Amino acid sequence: MNPAKMKQTQQSANAQHARRAFLHSSAMGLGGVALSTLLNSESTASERAMAVRDSHFPPRAKNVIFLFMAGGPSQLELFTPKPVLNQYHGQTPPASMTEGRRFAFLPPDAKLLGSNRHFGRWGDCGMDLSEVLPHHRAIVDDVCWVRSVATDVFNHGPAKLFMNCGFQAPGRPSLGSWVTYGLGSESSSLPGFVVLQSGPRGPRAGNTLWSSGFLPTSLQGVPFRSKGNPILNLSNPPGITREAQRDFTDTVGQLNRLRLEEVGDPEIETRISAYETAFAMQMAAPELTQLEAESKSTLEMYGAVPGKASFANNCLLARRLVERGVRFVQLYHTDWDHHGGKGADLDVALDGVCREVDQASAALVLDLKARGLLNDTLVIWGGEFGRTPMGEPRESIGRDHHVDAFTMWLAGGGVKQGHIFGATDEMGFGAIENRVHVHDLHATILHLLGLDHKRLTYRSQGRDFRLTDVHGELVNGILA
Repeated sequence: MNPAKMKQTQQSANAQHARRAFLHSSAMGLGGVALSTLLNSESTASERAMAVRDSHFPPRAKNVIFLFMAGGPSQLELFTPKPVLNQYHGQTPPASMTEGRRFAFLPPDAKLLGSNRHFGRWGDCGMDLSEVLPHHRAIVDDVCWVRSVATDVFNHGPAKLFMNCGFQAPGRPSLGSWVTYGLGSESSSLPGFVVLQSGPRGPRAGNTLWSSGFLPTSLQGVPFRSKGNPILNLSNPPGITREAQRDFTDTVGQLNRLRLEEVGDPEIETRISAYETAFAMQMAAPELTQLEAESKSTLEMYGAVPGKASFANNCLLARRLVERGVRFVQLYHTDWDHHGGKGADLDVALDGVCREVDQASAALVLDLKARGLLNDTLVIWGGEFGRTPMGEPRESIGRDHHVDAFTMWLAGGGVKQGHIFGATDEMGFGAIENRVHVHDLHATILHLLGLDHKRLTYRSQGRDFRLTDVHGELVNGILA
């Protein structure tokens, strides 16, 4: 195509469509796709891949913030005191309690392990909280405490996938991807699904936890970095003027659309969408990440320090993201795997990780509530599984992975406030009241967002898939 013809084609397209400018970048940018432009104000919302879509029924929540404690927090040291377990500390558990249960690393002769933590009852609901979570006392009556969660998978990577994707092997879409597939996002200048990470390492299973699976890749989670530009290559290279960028990228954008019309490949549409969102982020992201714009009292409430990589900063950033219309924000904080031994004990190591998340987790709920955002935002706190009532002997005693009973909490977005749901037996082996399986939790989260988990399906490889597979029941007992 000669330059004159190319210019004519571009001008014709501009007369029919709002102008789009696309920024060329390396594959290290947004999800491995080059950075891009925001839709012109003349374009319609329906042209955006993340355009807002109608829910199945009126929603209770519009946004989700999932605080994922990677590694498996010990419910027995945090949320569920067991005096009987303490009484039988050091003894072999009855066979009736271990028969048929699966454990990852416990020896056959593992002994019961009582907790040395001090608990108190707090709030009007009388929730049991350990001394290691003092800031949680301020939110006990704002939160729904689910003490009977169960899962199927007892190793970290598969269990994280199961909690995030409803399936224990890679390849399925994550919860955030399903939500943005069903609802889109109200933000036209930021991704609909954002991932924030803190702790000494990334979560096991890595980016498969926020993958879009067989859904369009525009729906995958976008990891933001903790320091500097949240996305690599967010700024223009030196010497590239705005005018030169527009001239080049308008042409590339039009060629992409011509190719899309010819072959109908949805991944071309995904690429265009990624360009559009990322260019918008050039304007939106710097302002978004300027935590120093927050008041001193807000920073102190979270324990946030601008410029520092931390869970506290990520919680404050999560609030700023949902304020700007981002649909789903997932925070991963690692180092909750307390098997025993150096750096993984139930004393010093557990104290340390609790200090890292306690204040900011509570501050997020209180801040959302004060700003009138909690009613529309569902906050979830928990890990992939819990910890065993038996001790695991290493250099120091810890606890193994436990799938049959652990605690999570939810706040805002249509769940009951100050409500304790479910109970476990006197040793903490399993649920004896209101068991909540991961599939049930997913069905309920989707319900709060106005989505029927049985109707939210996507056809792939000849059959319909859904987040909850062929399982999942709505947990009515936690709905406000």
